[in-house]
Amino acid sequence: MQSTLSLSFSQASLVIPNRPICGAPSTPRSLRFCGLRRETFGFYPTKKLTSCRFQIQGRRIEVSASSAVAGNGAPSKSFDYDLVIIGAGVGGHGAALHAVEKGLKTAIIEGDVVGGTCVNRGCVPSKALLAVSGRMRELQNEHHMKAFGLQVSAAGYDRQGVADHANNLATKIRNNLTNSMKALGVDILAGFGSVLGPQKVKYGKVGFPDNIITAKDIIIATGSVPFVPKGIEVDGKTVITSDHALKLESVPDWIAIVGSGYIGLEFSDVYTALGSEVTFIEALDQLMPGFDPEISKLAQRVLINPRKIDYHTGVFASKITPAKDGRPVMIELIDAKTKEPKDTLEVDAALIATGRAPFTNGLGLENINVVTQRGFIPVDERMRVIDGNGKLVPNLYCIGDANGKLMLAHAASAQGISVVEQVTGRDHVLNHLSIPAACFTHPEISMVGLTEPQAREKAEKEGFKVSIAKTSFKANTKALAENEGEGLAKMIYRPDNGEILGVHIFGLHAADLIHEASNAIALGTRIQDIKFAVHAHPTLSEVVDELFKAAKVESSASTTPQSVKVAI
Repeated sequence: MQSTLSLSFSQASLVIPNRPICGAPSTPRSLRFCGLRRETFGFYPTKKLTSCRFQIQGRRIEVSASSAVAGNGAPSKSFDYDLVIIGAGVGGHGAALHAVEKGLKTAIIEGDVVGGTCVNRGCVPSKALLAVSGRMRELQNEHHMKAFGLQVSAAGYDRQGVADHANNLATKIRNNLTNSMKALGVDILAGFGSVLGPQKVKYGKVGFPDNIITAKDIIIATGSVPFVPKGIEVDGKTVITSDHALKLESVPDWIAIVGSGYIGLEFSDVYTALGSEVTFIEALDQLMPGFDPEISKLAQRVLINPRKIDYHTGVFASKITPAKDGRPVMIELIDAKTKEPKDTLEVDAALIATGRAPFTNGLGLENINVVTQRGFIPVDERMRVIDGNGKLVPNLYCIGDANGKLMLAHAASAQGISVVEQVTGRDHVLNHLSIPAACFTHPEISMVGLTEPQAREKAEKEGFKVSIAKTSFKANTKALAENEGEGLAKMIYRPDNGEILGVHIFGLHAADLIHEASNAIALGTRIQDIKFAVHAHPTLSEVVDELFKAAKVESSASTTPQSVKVAI
């Protein structure tokens, strides 16, 4: 199948605003910060560019591009595959699709289910539950409804219906992931994969003979599992991890959540909206560690204090015993510093949200002299695996949660795409400080780059000044129209050159608003340039627009060209 595309330019010159000149590096077009590419939702590319020719006729340019049906390429002669990926989560999926796009013969090995943690036990089903909690929270807020002139009768929910919504969404996305890879010809190999040696992998199911394949390059993308501290007994019913909680088999009257990070916060939003009382147990001295302190303070005032939530900080849950024989869940608390007993809690259920641990056991790392560090596989900035002697393991890469650089699904996808760029001849280093993160509470929290304390520490070491710009959602027309004026946007930057060091947002649709800042950091765009960008009015995006405009950059700071003129 062949098709031809013709473009004609009648002008003698072209103006190309803020684009790289022909031949200059550019960002891979298939990189998606959200992690799940468009193929996940049933949109599959059917063609790829195979040739391009230019004809110059006087002052007229004709550009012809021929396309051919895309498919899994032919492998190098000495290998079964150009690329083998161990793990079919979001990271492995993103790498596989980009590899086929680049013409690589690709296989992906999955020992569980396609989609990994994100699709089956994480991002996807949790967002389905949070969508429900958001609707419930709004319908239950009588004052909020009356402000709109609306009257709503008592809101209720069907627990099984809510659980089915989360499960059905996960199933749909999982099937679309599988179909997208099959449509492009990626070989999906069922079984647990491990590395036998350089450029050699085995895979198979328990009780069946192993299969051995070779590959020019190998990517480990095995992800992570919930981390459960010692002394905690998980029964999957009354003492649960996030894996169990997403099934929503019950809504307890009182649930303790161990850990107040992303996972704990999101589940507190779900449970309180559905009627539960929540008790946070946090080892550090303040809730929401890892967030910018100013954002944490505001978020606590909005997300925790007004809700049926209490908390214990500076304590460990040294022992948790599941409910049985008519007795409640027992939680023994000790002081995080002195390890002295502090208190004992009796609750209906406990959710362990203490983070995640890399899934790297049984990968055959000993065969290539790789020693994990707290379970993580050591890699360099290009995701190349480092062995026990500090040397690079040829043709072996590790992406996603298994390397511990940034445990986010979209980070894994971006890392996978970066690796494929490298193995196809184009050096690429991912800027992890440009990768955004979000917590999907109501309102949402999002962030990219450094927190204020991190930025000030960096500034002290490197000898530059730090400035802060802030804007409020209370000044945004769209937020006020939604009666959602509670929120803050904050930017940390260098006033001497306009470099954006970090942006943190708490407010309505914060997870969607962060990407303008993350892309600016990724592309190296300075404040003095982006402040001239135009935003539609009235939209929430004006919160970020005002943030850039509020920044004070020294007049001597250089600016990037607004356009490049190319004469023909």
